[in-house]
Amino acid sequence: MQAPKLIVLLSGAVSSGKTTLGTMLVQRFQFDLLKTKAILQGYFPDSADERKALQDHGAYLDQKTQGTWVRDEVLARINKTNPKYLLVDAVRIEKQVDAIRKAYGPRVFHIHLDAPTNVLADRYKKRKTAGFKELSGYKDVERNRIEKRISRLAEIADVVIKTDRSTKEDVLVRAASHLGLYGAEHEPLVDVIIGGEFGSEGKGHIVSYLAREYGLLIRTGGPNAGHKVFRVPEPYTHHQLPSGTLFSDAKLLIGPGAVLNVPALLREIADCDVGRDRLFIDPQAMVIESTDIAAEKKLVKTIGSTGQGVGSASARRILGRSGKIRLAKDIPDLKPYTSSSAREQLEQAYADRQKVLLEGTQGTGLSLFHGPYPFVTSRDTSVAGTLSEAGIAPRRVRKIVMVCRSYPIRVQDPPGSTSGPLSQEISWGVIAERSGIPVEELQSLEKTSTTGRKRRVGEFEWDLLRMAAFLNGPTDIALTFADYLGAVNTQARRFEQLTPETIRFTHEVERVSGAPVSLISTRFHWRSIIDRRAW
Repeated sequence: MQAPKLIVLLSGAVSSGKTTLGTMLVQRFQFDLLKTKAILQGYFPDSADERKALQDHGAYLDQKTQGTWVRDEVLARINKTNPKYLLVDAVRIEKQVDAIRKAYGPRVFHIHLDAPTNVLADRYKKRKTAGFKELSGYKDVERNRIEKRISRLAEIADVVIKTDRSTKEDVLVRAASHLGLYGAEHEPLVDVIIGGEFGSEGKGHIVSYLAREYGLLIRTGGPNAGHKVFRVPEPYTHHQLPSGTLFSDAKLLIGPGAVLNVPALLREIADCDVGRDRLFIDPQAMVIESTDIAAEKKLVKTIGSTGQGVGSASARRILGRSGKIRLAKDIPDLKPYTSSSAREQLEQAYADRQKVLLEGTQGTGLSLFHGPYPFVTSRDTSVAGTLSEAGIAPRRVRKIVMVCRSYPIRVQDPPGSTSGPLSQEISWGVIAERSGIPVEELQSLEKTSTTGRKRRVGEFEWDLLRMAAFLNGPTDIALTFADYLGAVNTQARRFEQLTPETIRFTHEVERVSGAPVSLISTRFHWRSIIDRRAW
């Protein structure tokens, strides 16, 4: 049987905080907990409900076995459960620690908790353990010979944590940091997928292709963005779950900056058969109300908004801080998914050195701050904004993949208004003539994923590409809709099989963006990706 990756020994006086820390390590980091108190209660059931009796029984076993009884119980637990992390609460004498260290060497880490006697005494007064008889006061606890010497374990511990000036969360953070449970703070494990134009660049298709390489998939934004993925017999459009949901076994996370349409999200969870142990929704994600959708009707008529209520809900989150705002944690149907925060899930992924894929929505040209206002969305759609919504530090980023389509699109203009500028708008007939794809096919395909409205199309905007590269700093470009540059590209399986015009176009994209075109999508199919990555 393989030994655990980490065996943590806790020591400290009664009421120093061992049980509290142990419980939190179990909850946050999935430690297997071995309680020596429970072992003694099993050995001596006739006196299992009295502290004084258990103290005496522990001393008897220490004398009889020279402290090795705890080590033997550790071995038995490892053989039974094969844990990744094992926590022993608690060791009481130096010989117990020595025996475990001799058996498991550098896997063992000893934490000693300490606090002034007056603090311990005050905590002891407040102890209430059902069915267990405590001593009359802390002075009686200290009369025990082993308890008198417990502070000596601080001399051999790997770390001593004072608990009198720290909250229980502070103690956990300090202990977990010493144990390396948060992972190396400098290790870049996060890859970001971002749109480089006005949305509808094919991000969902790229994410579904890459998803199998990651342990955690994250999505932010709101249901106003639909990401379509290839699936037989029919494609599926994700509005709130990560686009790799159906193509990997990775954990799924919706970040705190997300805006949720709860009924639609629950339908998507059911459609994709996502279990409660796989999906995590940050408790602070914002919830869209029916009033938010009603409030955006005017935007649908003026700038071509999807009208999903995302902007109104985001505004309420800012303006309603003195009133009642419903977040994900307040929705009973979401309770199974909100027990863990994004921070906790990310810290676990980092500690396990899992790769993380963060999926941005919409496109950089729609950024509230950087797009052509007012023809923008209600959030910052750049890498920086997406990282902020997920709660990921820039230092964690490894790769930034910016997705650009061969001909950018915007949604159809509302009557008497516009959804926003395209620098050189053209017709689908022009693209049909250039590519060889029937115009009827293009028109049937080019409808928005969320509202089903027709799309306008324009020439490739090199200035927009440069602006998006400036804002996002991509390490890689994913070029999509290569078939619009020539229908024959749908037959290409390697880069050199693309048309000369497409290859020249690719090189020009690389020069202007300053990043390699590492992924090229030639059609909407699972075998359509030409993968040129070196990572």
